[in-house]
Amino acid sequence: MADKKTLSQATLLHIAQTLNLPLRGIVSVIELLDDGGTVPFIARYRKEATGNLDEVQIRSIEEKLAYYRELEDRRETILASIGEQGKLTGELKARIEATLDRNELEDLYLPYKPKRRTKASIAREKGLEPLASYLWAQQATDTPLEKFATTFINTDLGVATVDEALEGARHIVAELISEDADLRKALRQLVFDEGIVISRKVIDAIDEQEKFKMYYEYKEPVKTIPSHRMLAIRRGESENVLYFLIDIEQERALALIRRNVLRQQGDWTPQLDLSIDDAWKRLLNSSIQGEIRLELKRRSDAEAIQVFRDNLYNLLLAPPAGPIAVLGIDPGLRTGCKIAVVDETGKLLAHDVLYLHTSKQGNAEAAPKLEALLRKHTIRAIAIGNGTASRETDAFVRGFLRDKGIADIFSVTVSEAGASVYSASEVARQEFPDLDLTVRGAISIARRLQDPLSELVKVDPKSIGVGQYQHDVDQRQLADSLEGVVQSCVNRVGVDLNTASWTLLRHVAGITERTALNIVSHRNQNGSFRSRTQIMDVPGVGPKTFEQSAGFLRIRNGDNPLDMTAVHPESYAIVEQIAQMLQTPLQEIISQPQLLEKVNRSQLHAGAFTLDDILAELRKPGRDPRDKFVAPSFHEEVHTIDDVQPGMVLEGVVTNVTKFGAFVDIGVHQDGLVHISELSNRFIKDPSEAVKTGQIVKVKVLSVDAKTKRISLSIKALTVPASKPAPKKQAAPPAITVDDKIAILANKWRTRA
Repeated sequence: MADKKTLSQATLLHIAQTLNLPLRGIVSVIELLDDGGTVPFIARYRKEATGNLDEVQIRSIEEKLAYYRELEDRRETILASIGEQGKLTGELKARIEATLDRNELEDLYLPYKPKRRTKASIAREKGLEPLASYLWAQQATDTPLEKFATTFINTDLGVATVDEALEGARHIVAELISEDADLRKALRQLVFDEGIVISRKVIDAIDEQEKFKMYYEYKEPVKTIPSHRMLAIRRGESENVLYFLIDIEQERALALIRRNVLRQQGDWTPQLDLSIDDAWKRLLNSSIQGEIRLELKRRSDAEAIQVFRDNLYNLLLAPPAGPIAVLGIDPGLRTGCKIAVVDETGKLLAHDVLYLHTSKQGNAEAAPKLEALLRKHTIRAIAIGNGTASRETDAFVRGFLRDKGIADIFSVTVSEAGASVYSASEVARQEFPDLDLTVRGAISIARRLQDPLSELVKVDPKSIGVGQYQHDVDQRQLADSLEGVVQSCVNRVGVDLNTASWTLLRHVAGITERTALNIVSHRNQNGSFRSRTQIMDVPGVGPKTFEQSAGFLRIRNGDNPLDMTAVHPESYAIVEQIAQMLQTPLQEIISQPQLLEKVNRSQLHAGAFTLDDILAELRKPGRDPRDKFVAPSFHEEVHTIDDVQPGMVLEGVVTNVTKFGAFVDIGVHQDGLVHISELSNRFIKDPSEAVKTGQIVKVKVLSVDAKTKRISLSIKALTVPASKPAPKKQAAPPAITVDDKIAILANKWRTRA
């Protein structure tokens, strides 16, 4: 970080309490981050220092650190500003230095913040501040208020009557009330606890598909409105279909202000009542509403981004088919099906076009062409994109394999979300400058089957289609968050230093895009790396980059067998100790991990966490943490939504998980929705507790509406608890709310895209 301000002990304690983490671990993480450490490196190789904090916890600390350092910057600016005005008292300074809340900090600054002319400032110019002070003090004197007010009549200053004098004084008092930090905090809490979000349709607004019909007249408490509904309302507002406000019972707010302002009765009381009413209606209501709206936005964004993070994480860590030759097909109707053959490393071997759906002769002409490619390149799998004509193409391929008696090649449908974005990207143009976009898409589809992670990192995560209202949330926060997910996944799996593209290498801890390009250039000029230490010969790789990245880089069949493991080079000496202790060559230990049971841990100079990781890695060196690949099997006779019937049991793939359910691809070009109420027989608060993106599931069809393209599915219908008898009568499908419909439409648009 450019600015590494030291946080106060109070701030560190607050972070520890907020995150429920030990203070020592938080301090260590901050020191490591300030020293240039990356989150994956700290989580994996500095467990002794952090107390074994995981990546999620460390990223939370990183986020809090950024927040409170920004707060410190703002605090310094505010203190300097008030100091320059000569108004910084000891008490005010202490309050400003003690607050850990951004809103509260701004509230404390509000009375001293430079502002344009207000009714209160105009009243002060007319000399009415002493009269306002009299009202504010609420102390009886020998002079009645009205008589005292006559002394402020001054036609030269624009005060012609007692009423005008009192009105000006009330404006000053109203501003004083609105700038009271404690009162603003109490009002914010009141509106948050008791406020109601009310949305209505804009008069004469056009909503052709009635996407927002549910919200034409809608109310829900501020405190409980879920992220997806708040984002739907905000989207409706941005499309000029809806407007929304936050309603609070006015008397509740006024009563709260009175309790904070009125201390005793007197002839000033009616004037203060009028000031309180003015302060709420003219100054506080709109201001507090704006702050709550912003807080709702932040809360909704955070929840939506977390949904996106979880979906992306599961998608990137989807099981790979592995290093096998694959034929990828980008299906199409009029323009034909573009095909591309890639070898075990993803290198393009051949490409062509099959016109399967343009004429009756298409299949007959395509069969020999396909057979020749399969035999020439020893294909092991066929990957078919799940876009237009996917099921028809899949049916042809399966029929072809069956008729030819080819049992050693499997066919699988692959999500092509984002493939078109990749095809037109600068990365794709660099890889295949002379190829058509559709051919690049077929290559991407084939490679996605081999290794989803390596291929998907080339695509902007926002284009992969697993988000919820992704265009409505804070784009910078979303991009930073998703980049963290990609980095986490890449480093968890590890990267082959001799085969990885620069687009994959740039996500390795400590490696920048420039360094990644330098690594590939060095590899092309000098051949494969034989050891991890050789990366130090690459321009831009210094000791810090090597420290951060080395443990996540893999070299297969290199000079040192440890280079293919997740053991960091800084720990190689510990492994050598183990080999000496066992009096066994390192290669033999790796091939016979049972020998590690004889290791006397007490004789090794390593922390417990580090030693646990080393021994675990030596037992399964270079192990891929991803699950084993299993191809989903779609129903042979179900190709379109018209083929889907209630009661059918189908297999599908979870494509998107939202707060209200999960979308499942059952192979008919239109994902079905498993509502949260149909996901599990146990109570779940969030669909992610039951399913994850990329998971293969069995579902039962509850209802189908071909006209609106809605398919309602159930998972729990197939997992009735043994203790409960199966219901004799099929339960009615859950009601689909309009916000669910909005998500279905959004999912439909995502699928088309």
